Amino acid sequence: MRSAGKKPGAWLMACGLALLAAALLLTGYNLWDERRAQESTDHILAELRSRTQPLATLPSPVPSPSPAPSPPPSSSPAARPVISDTATAAVTLATTASPTPSPTPTPAQKMPAVEVEGNQYIGTLDIPSLRLSLPIMESWSYPKLRRAPCRYAGSVYTNDLVIAGHNYRAHFGTLKQLSAGASVVFTDMAGNQFHYNVAEIQVLEPTAVENMLAGGWPLTLFTCTYGGQTRLAVRCVSADGN
Repeated sequence: MRSAGKKPGAWLMACGLALLAAALLLTGYNLWDERRAQESTDHILAELRSRTQPLATLPSPVPSPSPAPSPPPSSSPAARPVISDTATAAVTLATTASPTPSPTPTPAQKMPAVEVEGNQYIGTLDIPSLRLSLPIMESWSYPKLRRAPCRYAGSVYTNDLVIAGHNYRAHFGTLKQLSAGASVVFTDMAGNQFHYNVAEIQVLEPTAVENMLAGGWPLTLFTCTYGGQTRLAVRCVSADGN
């Protein structure tokens, strides 16, 4: 009888150990997944930025030797100034360096994209107050969200861009820390920058897709809360008032 009485306790202990082991495995997986997401983001961001090189800077001027005496005035038309080979090369490099920001695109234009490892990216997103710099994919799917935030709908050119991101800390997991007025910058692959300020943060139901796209916000960033019970939507307005 005494032996039989111990069986329920041993069973509960075994269950407790199994739950503890499962919790440790889940924690380990989450940490690994976070690190993987960070490494993926850093790699893609570096690749995208390497495609957009800054304008070349002109070399520092080389001290010239003492000038020779000026020739006597001539009645012939003024001669064109002579440009040294070094200066000519520098001017050519500065004028042909690519890419310079293109004129502001019209709403009808499609956002340019760059392919990295089989996926199309339309630009980068910077949130200075969170120290976040992220590549943005052209279209979304659940597998893609594990690599980088994705365009969910709209465009920067039509003032209705919606970007979805996983709740990794390396992606959109810290959006809840944003305050009204925080700066957000989107840079397209042509080098055009679009500046925004956070207006408000909303909590929406997971099925509230229409609400997510409503309101006429120039930029919306959203992610799921842990457990997927709600969605966090950061609504942004254009910094220039347009």
